[in-house]
Amino acid sequence: MLGVIGILVSLGLLMYLAYRGINVLILAPIMALLAVLIGGGFDVLLPTYTQIFMKELGGYLIKFFPLFLLGAIFGKLMDDSGSARSIAHWIVAKVGKERGILAIVLSCGILTYGGVSLFVVAFAVYPIGAALFREVGMPKRFIPGAIALGSFTFTMTAFPGTPAIQNAIPAPFFGTNTFAAPGLGLIGGLIMLIGGVLWLQTRAKRAMAAGEGYGEHLHEGLDTKGDLAHSPSFFIALLPILLVIGFNALFTYVVFPNIDASYLADPKFGATKLSAVAGLWSIIVALVIAIVFIVVVHWRHWRNVVESLNTGTMGSLLPIFNTASEVGYGNVIASLPAFLVVKNAVLGISPNPLISEAVAVNVLAGITGSASGGMSIALSTLGPRYLELANAAGISPELLHRVAVMSSGCFDSLPHNGAVITLLGICRLTHRQSYFDIFMVSVVIPLSALVVVITLGTMFGSF
Repeated sequence: MLGVIGILVSLGLLMYLAYRGINVLILAPIMALLAVLIGGGFDVLLPTYTQIFMKELGGYLIKFFPLFLLGAIFGKLMDDSGSARSIAHWIVAKVGKERGILAIVLSCGILTYGGVSLFVVAFAVYPIGAALFREVGMPKRFIPGAIALGSFTFTMTAFPGTPAIQNAIPAPFFGTNTFAAPGLGLIGGLIMLIGGVLWLQTRAKRAMAAGEGYGEHLHEGLDTKGDLAHSPSFFIALLPILLVIGFNALFTYVVFPNIDASYLADPKFGATKLSAVAGLWSIIVALVIAIVFIVVVHWRHWRNVVESLNTGTMGSLLPIFNTASEVGYGNVIASLPAFLVVKNAVLGISPNPLISEAVAVNVLAGITGSASGGMSIALSTLGPRYLELANAAGISPELLHRVAVMSSGCFDSLPHNGAVITLLGICRLTHRQSYFDIFMVSVVIPLSALVVVITLGTMFGSF
């Protein structure tokens, strides 16, 4: 009983103190060791830190550092080349100012589906959204919801092939790839997109009908850099995104399945199988090709391409170390005897492993405030068991993959989520002003989409 209390106290403090702004790099090991201490494990504090926490942190870095690194560099190059802003402006012009919310959502969706970091997208799209909303008299408080819908939801967890890190994490556990359960992913993604847009548009129309306008906002923090006269055309700006998606599919379905990878059985390569690494390899190759393309195509227009590469590289370090620390924390908790109580409770929620998996990933993503961190903890501790249960029930690993990824993108967007806090900061708005709509489009509606996908997957299998 004392051990369970220790876990709950540790988790509660982790969530509260992260919300208060203390970095997870500091919090995660301290809170992990606090749970060990309360459970009576004073004599194993140091071994737990060095042999479990740091080992699991390092293991996560080994698996996913290339994706964080390449994704951050790709996003920075898309931003500095003017491509991100060019795409957003083109969509706004085509969709129309009267459909400002849809234009912002689609701009964010295309950019994030192409591999651009959601933080880069928020910085690039916010100035456009602010100018557009001000011009049509739409309340500014709906901008964060529109950016969150386009960046945190359907392109992060549902649409097949997305290079988001969340979509790559289940691959080594289930032997799947980023295109797992494409039909169900599309259905879930469309529910999020359509449901979210309808919600925001209805809310905005009611507010405007009641006489609410853009509002008075001092010190908006609008980014005026980037002369669009020197930005690439929409087609050139979009090409890197198409390359990421296209080459990801090409290497996933054509190139890697047809190579002789028997050498992977050698212990020096981890004694693994091609199915466990092909999904990661495909995204890595696709991002590298797209990065080289951006650098070459815009060669004459770079102010300082080395600075862009270096800034992107440094920008990848904090996110991956934060997430890896959360993974280390989760594995310390999973090593405690008291965790068996939690594990059995989650596994006993439903005989359907899809439901149990969804609950586990949602709870851990909510506690950590991180989609990738929560899912990594859940799959590293329960993934093998879910795969075993799924095989026994005739459930496809691809379906397990899609449910895990979609589950990670629901409760992760609670108020203490780092991306939510950053987005509100960029928009110069508060939780009180804008969080309710963020909650609806990035928690409630994605949960509804998840229920539909689990129901369809249970009835008809993976497709």
